[in-house]
Formats: sequence, structure tokens, C-alpha cells
Amino acid sequence: MQKRRLGQTDLSIAPLVLGGNVFGWTADEKTSFDLLDRFVGAGLNAIDTADAYSRWVPGNKGGESETIIGKWMKSRGNRDKVVVITKVGSDMGQGRKDLSAAYIEKAIDASLQRLQTEVVDLYLSHWPDPATPYEETLGAYQKLLDKGKIRHVGASNLDAGQLRAALDVASLRGLPRYSVLQPEYNLYDRASFDGPLRDLCMAEDIGVITYFSLAKGFLSGKYRSEADLGKSARGDDVKNYLNARGMRVLAALDAVSARHAAKPAEVALAWVIARPGVTAPIASATTLDQVDSLVRTASLEFGPDDIVELDSASA
Repeated sequence: MQKRRLGQTDLSIAPLVLGGNVFGWTADEKTSFDLLDRFVGAGLNAIDTADAYSRWVPGNKGGESETIIGKWMKSRGNRDKVVVITKVGSDMGQGRKDLSAAYIEKAIDASLQRLQTEVVDLYLSHWPDPATPYEETLGAYQKLLDKGKIRHVGASNLDAGQLRAALDVASLRGLPRYSVLQPEYNLYDRASFDGPLRDLCMAEDIGVITYFSLAKGFLSGKYRSEADLGKSARGDDVKNYLNARGMRVLAALDAVSARHAAKPAEVALAWVIARPGVTAPIASATTLDQVDSLVRTASLEFGPDDIVELDSASA
């Protein structure tokens, strides 16, 4: 499968990233292993997780996803074939979003232990931390790079002003720059990335991997009314999409899907893959059929009329 270079890094990834947020939540360890086997076996190579996955589940404390991925890589002996992306900065019991140097130093060691690896390929600041200067955070990453604990750094959930400021500090102080951004972006939720943020990423050659690429599952097409919200544990998150614009988007997805004998989710993800400035979307799966669908997505190609129809519906 043709890979894409992730910004200015030396990482090359398939055009779709497997989301690890479901591991230890809606996918138990055995199921997670099966999903990971199928994904990597099909030629895709990047897995996204975070130290906080899945702290929100009753009885979980965070780190469950990293732990499962670590066990899987050790059992398969395939660490060198997988690009591991994880994040730091979410509240793991400290009471706030935290990108302080002292916290990062502790958090990376905990992630490495759970992942059973000596190095994380891409380490992301999960959220902005207004209490910590960019210089302190980037300085902490420099130490981790020097120690060989991480290979590259990036950030999630920054707007254009925040990303510009972080890049300026890195340039001024000779510190590592954020080489990858992970924004929320999909066919419905476009406003926060389209425009100044995308322009900045393209101008600075910053890799972009998008999250909520299926709008929390709405763009799969299985939620058409409030009666459908009980179909999954994430159903309640979809309610706000059940409006006139959401229905227009689904109608366009249905039309394009029919022309390509594809599923709405495949078309929605392929639209993200085709967007200027995007390296790859992240998508999760809880069944092998869903993984197979993700694999098909990576090779789905549109014509100009398909793009126009989808863009118009989501405008």
C-alpha cells in the first residue's frame, strides 16, 4: 500500500491510521489483538493512542489502550513494522491538563512501560496547557529526543494562533517544532481546520492526522434518527448531528456510495484522505468487518463530481 510522508518527519504511513481509543473499552484484549492483526496484515502501519485511553470507562484508570498495544507488539514481535503514536497532557488524576516538564518526564516513562517499547515514534501534546509556556514543553521534548525516548513531536487540538506561537518559540529558542497536528476534522465538522489552520500546516509542511474522522460514528450512516442512538455506546454523542445539514450530508454520502459500491463510512473517510493538507484520518474499529472496510477506504478514489457533491452538502 502506498505510504505518505508525515510532514517533515522520516515517518511514512499508510493513508489511514487505526484509532486505539476503543482498546480496553468497546474492544477487549482478544478482540483488540484480532483487529490489530487484520489492520497490519493488510499493509497499514500506524496506530494512534493516548495515555488517557480509556480513563472515562468505569473501573479504568487510563493506560488500558497502551497496555493492550504493548502486549500485542511484544507477542507478535513486530515493533519495527508499526508506527506508534501516543499523547500526553490529559488529566490522568493530576486534576488538570498538564504539559509541564516535570509531568512529561514521568508520563513518557509510564507510556513506554505500558507499550513495552524503548521509543515512541510520534509523541503529541494532547491538549493546550495555558499554565505551561511552550518553551518549557518543547524543552522537555528536546530532552526526550536526546535520550532516544521519542522520535518526533506533534500536537493535538491547537488552533492556528496557538500552532503559530509554538512554531515561533521553537524557531527562536532552537527547540523541536511540532511536526504533526492532530485536529478534529470530518465531512461535517470542517470549520476549525479548513482555512487558517490548514493553510498554516501546508505552508509549514506539517503532517495532519485527523480525529473524529467519522463524526463520532454519525458518518457511518447507521444513525438516521434518535431511535438509532442506542445502537452503540457512543450513540448519545451523535444526537447533535441529527439536523437538516446532517441529513444533507448523509444523502450525499448515500449517493456517492451507491456509485462506487462502497459504504458511507468508506466514502466519508476517503473524502478526508483526499483533502489538501491531510496526511491520513484516524478511524477506530470494533469488528473485523470494520477493519476490512477501513482497508478498502485507503484505495477508494473519487471523481470531481463526487467531491463537488460531498462538499456542497457539507457547506
